[in-house]
Amino acid sequence: MNRPRRILVTSALPYANGPIHIGHLVEYIQTDIWTRFQRQRGHECYYVCADDAHGTAIMLRAKNEGISSEQLIERVMNEHQEDFATFGIHFDHYYSTHSPENRKFSEGIYLALKDRGHIGKRRIEQAYDAKEEMFLPDRFIKGECPKCGTVDQYGDNCEACGATYSPTDLKNPVSTISGTTPITRSTTQIYFKVIDFEQPLRDWMATAGLQPQARNKLSEWLDGGLRDWDISRDAPYFGFAIPGEEDKFFYVWLDAPIGYMASFDHYCQSKDLHFDDFWSPDTTTELYHFIGKDILNFHGLFWPAMLHGAGYRMPTSLCVHGFLTVNGQKMSKSRGTFIMANTFSKHLSPQYLRYYFAAKLNHHIEDLDLNFADFKQRVNSDLVGKVVNIASRCAGFINKRFDGRLATQLQEPQRYQSFVATADEIAACYEKRDFNRAMRKIMALADQANQYVDARKPWEAAKLPDHDADLHETCTMGLNFFLALMTWLTPVVPELSEKTTKLFNIDSLTTTPSWDRCQYPLLGQQIKPFKHFIKRIETHQIDAIIEDSTQSLNKNTMSPSQTSTTIRTSPAPATDREYIGIDDFSKVDLRVAKIVNACTVEGADKLLQLTLDIGTETRQVFAGIKSAYEVESLVGRMTVMVANLAPRTMRFGVSEGMLLAAGPGGSEIFLLSPDDGAKPGMRVK
Repeated sequence: MNRPRRILVTSALPYANGPIHIGHLVEYIQTDIWTRFQRQRGHECYYVCADDAHGTAIMLRAKNEGISSEQLIERVMNEHQEDFATFGIHFDHYYSTHSPENRKFSEGIYLALKDRGHIGKRRIEQAYDAKEEMFLPDRFIKGECPKCGTVDQYGDNCEACGATYSPTDLKNPVSTISGTTPITRSTTQIYFKVIDFEQPLRDWMATAGLQPQARNKLSEWLDGGLRDWDISRDAPYFGFAIPGEEDKFFYVWLDAPIGYMASFDHYCQSKDLHFDDFWSPDTTTELYHFIGKDILNFHGLFWPAMLHGAGYRMPTSLCVHGFLTVNGQKMSKSRGTFIMANTFSKHLSPQYLRYYFAAKLNHHIEDLDLNFADFKQRVNSDLVGKVVNIASRCAGFINKRFDGRLATQLQEPQRYQSFVATADEIAACYEKRDFNRAMRKIMALADQANQYVDARKPWEAAKLPDHDADLHETCTMGLNFFLALMTWLTPVVPELSEKTTKLFNIDSLTTTPSWDRCQYPLLGQQIKPFKHFIKRIETHQIDAIIEDSTQSLNKNTMSPSQTSTTIRTSPAPATDREYIGIDDFSKVDLRVAKIVNACTVEGADKLLQLTLDIGTETRQVFAGIKSAYEVESLVGRMTVMVANLAPRTMRFGVSEGMLLAAGPGGSEIFLLSPDDGAKPGMRVK
């Protein structure tokens, strides 16, 4: 292993105006996995975060609840920490941006930028809510994007095209507080001259190891010309007053990222750590920010410019991820129809979600879909059916036949060494945040381990005389395979890892440099009786999550500025339907198809495997119509399929399209009959 590194890691700060939902958890689980991996490799790695506690949304919610803003943020911070702990998110320190340290750094950075000529003032026209008698922050105005025309966009940036702009640039603006059309009033605001740092930003981007998508987007913004950034807000506002100004407060996006520094500084005060070792411009330590793609502009332009201008180091890199969808569908955040963290954990172990996210996450900026059918199948197959299954098949024999003690030698030492030689490849995947590739490698090894046990058949050896040595070594080998797999899975499922260490009577894999321990097999060790580690996911548990989320729809409404991680859920209620245009519909290629073969799918309750003739070729499609038709009756029937749908790999094979049918479902699903005059390949319009 290379010499230990010194690493400081942060996640975007959750807004102190509402609960944590599973969309937030994509980022915190991703970050937690990476930091746990770094510690497991023996590196000095710190993970800090804080509640983003300032802004108009906090002030308005506290007012509505009849409490102070301080009371609100304290309560929400406790709720956030409970949710994070439930999902195994381990922060070295969790703090609040409403802290003396954050005030100190915010004022210090502002005054340093001002002294160096990077702060200016300007008289501007700003949106004003006459009914509420207050200037409107960007996130409390919605309208049409001035660049691409997308509706329902906030007043600072467009989620569709990524453009940044002033609220006054919005078309057809509406105040989200009162629902009235804002008027304009003159006010003086304070600006940070980001344009002064164009070259330092370009230099930083060239060496920061950014993802190509992030680098291209930042370059696009730079090439389009940087504009001064408004960093002040008028009273009334919950935040830090700007030194030397009257009734002016720091915009929440100025002091929020500074909260990374404040949280770490507070941590350093109780530890033998020096703040400057991680934040001075000439440091050799590493600094990584994990963020969602919707806040790339703040972390990729404004934040590094502020740091550089005030004499601090710039980030080593940004680790940017996409949004979360559920069952492939988008839902409205403003209606609160996404799944809360505590709703999920009430019905299912958070370890399941940690593993599923890891199995889907890579280093690209791609949206991640939580497909519940795939979620159930993957967790049950991988964690239960492959990994834990090895321990359950081998540990019992060790306990019953050998007084709970492993054999003193392996049955096939070379096979074991070949098995653990993959550790470096898995580590490389973790390092690059290609968690999905790491999971694939680990599960391929789990398959090998199960094949080994299957071939040696310890259950049969246990019945034969004079086979104790063979049985002992087979089960010892299998358990060492299992221990190696759990060592590599430790960053993802720390709860299961702790159960593993208790089984083997060894030190924790989560708190010590344990990555390389699997290179040395555990022999002659006394183990404890095996107890079930994990249960299979049942459909009724997923149904309960969806039901609870539906019932709490109106209980968890959230501010427009609450979240930096988008959650999109399914299904959408009729009252919140998202329409598509004719141009979208015209992209769908609908073709008449003839069913030339049909058969059942082993292990599937609803699916049939169909071979469809669309005139120029045949396609294989899996369709959930088993309850409506006898297999034999389908051959020769016509149907309609989506011919240009991307192929999808399913557990049973590749589905090369989608079959369309009418009816309410169940046994009432209707296809075209053979004599309808339709011919294979005909386009449906």
